[in-house]
Amino acid sequence: MRKPELAAVIAEKTDLTKDKANQVLNAILDSITSALDKDTVTLVGFGTFEKRHRGARTGKNPQTGEPVKIKASNTVAFKPGKNLRDSVNVAAKPAKATKKK
Repeated sequence: MRKPELAAVIAEKTDLTKDKANQVLNAILDSITSALDKDTVTLVGFGTFEKRHRGARTGKNPQTGEPVKIKASNTVAFKPGKNLRDSVNVAAKPAKATKKK
């Protein structure tokens, strides 16, 4: 599902226009983004977003195998909440094991 599809679902569930739902979605995403500068963002039952720092390190160029210096950077990590994990695990059906003869 992409952002316009998510906005359409929000519009349908809340009786908003698609344009208003898109504005609401953008406001939520902007709020999460700006809050990550200062703190973690926890949506109880859904999950937690947090900013993490990656130190400088040496990588490898996959084409030549030469070492490459990678600069330090920040990234965002997401840890799903219990309700989200449970709903995903209920939806996933385990694959049937096949017996070898």
